[in-house]
Parts: sequence; C-alpha cells; structure tokens
Amino acid sequence: MPDAIFAHPRLASVYDAFDGDRDDLAAYLAVADELGARTVLDVGCGTGSLAVLLARHGHTVIGVDPAEASLDVARAKDEAGQVRWLHGDATTLPALDVDLATMTGNVAQVFLTDADWTRMLQGVHAALRPGGHLVFETRRPERRAWEEWAAETGPETRDVPGVGPVEQRLVVTDVDLPLVSFRLTYRFVADGTELSSDSTLRFRDRDEIESSLVASGYRVRDVRQAPDRPGREFVFVAQRAGWTFHPPTATATDRAIRCFGGCRRAREDLAQ
Repeated sequence: MPDAIFAHPRLASVYDAFDGDRDDLAAYLAVADELGARTVLDVGCGTGSLAVLLARHGHTVIGVDPAEASLDVARAKDEAGQVRWLHGDATTLPALDVDLATMTGNVAQVFLTDADWTRMLQGVHAALRPGGHLVFETRRPERRAWEEWAAETGPETRDVPGVGPVEQRLVVTDVDLPLVSFRLTYRFVADGTELSSDSTLRFRDRDEIESSLVASGYRVRDVRQAPDRPGREFVFVAQRAGWTFHPPTATATDRAIRCFGGCRRAREDLAQ
C-alpha cells in the first residue's frame, strides 16, 4: 500500500512543490545516454518527472507506480502522451524487454523486507532485455540522514500554483535500524485542512545491496556517488547477468561524464 504522500490525491498534487529542483534527474538522463538505452522502465515513477524528461529526449519510456494519484499527476505532465503509464509495481509488469530500469528518489528504500526487495529485483530482471541495466540510488546508512531530519523542527512553506500556501512539517517517529520511520504533516493554509503521511524506509549498506543483486541475477558494474549529493548516497549500476559487457566508446563515456554532474539540457527542460 503506497504512503499517503503518494496515494492521496491532494498530497500527490503538491508533492513536486516540496521535492526540490531534482538536479539528480540530469544524472539519470546522462546514464541513459551513456548506456545507449533506447527503452527505459522507470520503477516507482511517482509524479513522472524523470519519465517525461527521458521521453522528451527521444527515449521510449514506461513508468510504473502503485499510487494512482501520483500517476494522475504524471499523466497531466505528459501532454504529448509519450510515456506508457502503468498502475502497479515491479512484480506486476507485462513482458517489456527494456534496455534500462531506473529507480530515483531513493525508491529502493521503500522495500522493507528481504522478500519484497528480492521480488522487486526479480521483477525488474524479467523486464530487462539480456544485458540490460538497473540503475538506482539509496542513502548511505553511515551518514545517518535521519538525524538531520530530526533536527529540522520548523515547518517548510511552499506557494503551490492553484492551491496556495502549504506548510510541511517532518517528524522522525522511530529509529530501529535498519528501519527509520517518520511522519509528514501538511497544512493547506487556504482552508486549514491538515493531512499526514507516515513512512518507513530501510537503510541497506553497500555489501548487503551488492550481495542481493548478485543473488537475483545481476552483475554490479559500478557504484557511484550522486553528483548533487556527494558522499550521501550510493548509485548502483547493475547489469542483467548472462551477457558480455562492452564498455561504451570513449566519446560516449566522455559525454556522459561531462553531463553526469549537471546536464544543461535536462536542467532547461526541468525549468519549463
């Protein structure tokens, strides 16, 4: 069951306003180019920011998410109807044969049990073509991000177009590692309505993730830093096993490296 922040129509409609500039999306666009991906599956696509960006740059994109309210927001962004939107998760996918699967926004941390994590990895594995890649990010446990969250006691206010001022407050409700729980409360100033969303995330270390990938039929090709959050997250580049890896050409690699830290064309699109 998706958290209310994604599943409640009123909360999903203001999600993007509190999600920052999404500088990370430029890096994912660069990775798609680096890997030569023509078809991309965005797992946990949410409100569709990455899926729409990829489609604008010529990729064939499928976005899947279990929260219908978030998909409604995503569809509204996709005015040209370029993205195939699926209501579900990685375990309910049809045969796809995609080149690349992505998980942004630390979606990897919502899978709390080993069984759920494994089912997701296996579902994505089945959706990838032989030699296809899975790229995702996850927070480093040693950075103890929840301590920073707990220190941020004041509300954050955004003026959301068509909605008006909305206040967001985050409270960490439980730390029982590797699980961390928190509550987001939103107050819609115009009518005084308050809505809350409770979430729990799992913080997996690098060795645990690498072992689980190998056990689910992947090869770990690289573990990078998130360029917009250096030292805070792992970015895993895994390849469906059973395929001979051919590194990209020097030209493609150089282009990707230049773009990974902040791709101008992606930023221009996100600003529109």
